[in-house]
Amino acid sequence: MTRSTLLLAFTLLAGCAAAQTAQAPAPDAPSGVELSGSIMGAAGDDIGAWQLIDGPNGILMEVTIEAGSLTPGWHGLHLHQVGDCSDVGVFKRSGGHMGLIPEGHGLLNPKGPEAGDLPNIWAGADGAAGYETFAPLVEMSMIDDDDGTALIIHANRDDHITQPIGGAGPRVACAVIK
Repeated sequence: MTRSTLLLAFTLLAGCAAAQTAQAPAPDAPSGVELSGSIMGAAGDDIGAWQLIDGPNGILMEVTIEAGSLTPGWHGLHLHQVGDCSDVGVFKRSGGHMGLIPEGHGLLNPKGPEAGDLPNIWAGADGAAGYETFAPLVEMSMIDDDDGTALIIHANRDDHITQPIGGAGPRVACAVIK
């Protein structure tokens, strides 16, 4: 073999080894989806799905909403204290926000934010939405406790500072997280 052929073979083998190494997950990488479930609309029907991925510094949340399920535009999204959506259409049994802080609601609030405060979700013209966020103030043990947690979608946008819920309005969707 010529020197250039050997060099080419070595380069190809090194590239393959590097590609295999890059694909292997790090030992501290999250184990994947830890919890998942469906989202109930105001009429009690399934309108979408959620999943949570546990990470070393918080949780990654993914939400998908089917077409025709939300009014177009921004909607407040919060984690609530109790995993109870049994009062369909009002969803008040879910309690207040996770990590409630008096006068501390909102991602922009200097007294907050509460652990359950999340960025808004956007629904397109067809009422469908796709959403991903990272919640650094939430640990999986806070969510998957004895009474669970609820994911609540509100009718309006959360302004992230007005008390107590940022002007987000009525609860229009709910998911039990246990």
